[in-house]
Amino acid sequence: MKDKTCPLAPYCGGCDFVGSYEEELAEKTRVVCRNLKGFGPVASIIGSETTRYRDKVQAVVGYDRKGDICTGLYQKNSHRIVPVKDCALEFEGASEILRSIRRLLKTYKIKPYDEDLKSGNIRYILLRRGHISGEVLVFLVFGRDEFPSSKEFVNALKQMHPEIKTITYQVNDRDDSMVINQDAPIKVLYGNGYINDELCGLKIRLSSASFYQINSKQTEVLYKIAVKMARLTGNERVLDAYSGTGTIGLVAAKKAKEVVCVELNGKAVEDAKENAKLNNIENISFVTADASVYCKEAAKRKESFDIAFLDPPRAGSDERFLSSLIKLGAKNIVYISCNPHTQNRDIKYLLKFGPYEVYGSQPIDMFPRSNHVETIVLLQRETL
Repeated sequence: MKDKTCPLAPYCGGCDFVGSYEEELAEKTRVVCRNLKGFGPVASIIGSETTRYRDKVQAVVGYDRKGDICTGLYQKNSHRIVPVKDCALEFEGASEILRSIRRLLKTYKIKPYDEDLKSGNIRYILLRRGHISGEVLVFLVFGRDEFPSSKEFVNALKQMHPEIKTITYQVNDRDDSMVINQDAPIKVLYGNGYINDELCGLKIRLSSASFYQINSKQTEVLYKIAVKMARLTGNERVLDAYSGTGTIGLVAAKKAKEVVCVELNGKAVEDAKENAKLNNIENISFVTADASVYCKEAAKRKESFDIAFLDPPRAGSDERFLSSLIKLGAKNIVYISCNPHTQNRDIKYLLKFGPYEVYGSQPIDMFPRSNHVETIVLLQRETL
């Protein structure tokens, strides 16, 4: 489908929708309603800005048809790189940084990595921007531990772009499509290895591998609604499962008695602890563990929680977690998901085996031009 606003739309794998944003929201609403309306009322979807909303940019490095170094995205269902000089979804200034990096790669003879021949150097470039602070993190992912003229490259890049506050580097020689190797170390080439930002009145520290929503403006909307749904009074013990860098838990901690955040990714937990220190929040604790294992053990210990937030990956939760969650006795469960299909499956389990009913659902468009949609569902424990 040809789109007047983006000539790459028919080729690039970055957008699922082009054209009318109203039609896109209508389709996302239909998807949410098909999966969730049977449980209870679904509120009107909350739309987003559709351009320059992505505060995280991910680019693959390769060669274009002329043999020049390019950055871009893989064409959908292929490993062919579509060169992208400027994407309207990416934050203002991202294309200029990528253009500077391409120029420096050529200057210092740093070659794109060839996955088949296992030759060359750089595979991916990731950029993160603090939406409020404007600080930028550059994360370079190489296929081999060979970075020619690294000092000269870094010095030149930071002089060209003062907004860049840190540059990091990792070697990922895996054969799969994972951009970041969670098991490999990340080396700091410049700065502290993180940038600072603000969210819901909190100071937030973001590192290279941290999970953080790409649409910061909508994230604030999402978290405020989620915490409001929980109906905190200041006396509750709160569980934040699949907590990432702890942002939901930190927002909730301002209105709760105690918050326990559970996250499997150790690097994300480290960031979460730093974020708690930055904000002088002491009524929150962090556990590095699989959420299913933690909840099962907590249930065995006869622990209980008043409120539970869960924000699992697209694959959703599992029955081990959900069965243990029921035993923990939360009166309100706030379930956040970017996949209405798996959310539907998990809610069915909670309604079948637990004393819960769905109070309502709120879809929020976090990812304009993609087919993903975020939905918050409130489940309340039935009173006998």
